[in-house]
Amino acid sequence: MPSRPGVTVGVHLLPMECRPNCGMCCIAPSINLPLPGMSQGKPAGVACVNLEPDSLACRIWGSDQYPALCRGFEASPEVCGSSRQEAEAIIRWLEQETCPLDEKCET
Repeated sequence: MPSRPGVTVGVHLLPMECRPNCGMCCIAPSINLPLPGMSQGKPAGVACVNLEPDSLACRIWGSDQYPALCRGFEASPEVCGSSRQEAEAIIRWLEQETCPLDEKCET
C-alpha cells in the first residue's frame, strides 16, 4: 500500500475542528454530484462556487442548500494534516488512489 503524505497509514485519528482559512475540502477533491451553482459537480483543484474567496468559508453552510455530501465530511488529521498544504497533498493523493483505472484523473 502506498504511503499517504503527511500521516501514518493505519492510525485512526479523531475528528477535529476545521482549520480557519483552509477550504481544501472545497477545492482539492473532485465532486461528481451536482452542487448548488455547479450542476455538473466540480473537478479536482477547482474551488466550489459557494466558497468565499476571502475567508474560505462556505456561503451555504448550515442552510437547506448545503449538500448532504458536504454535511457528511468530518475534518480529521487523517485528511486535513497539520496545515493547509498537508491537506492539499493528502486530498490530491486520495484523488489519485481512488481514480478508476479506466479514467484519467486530474489533480
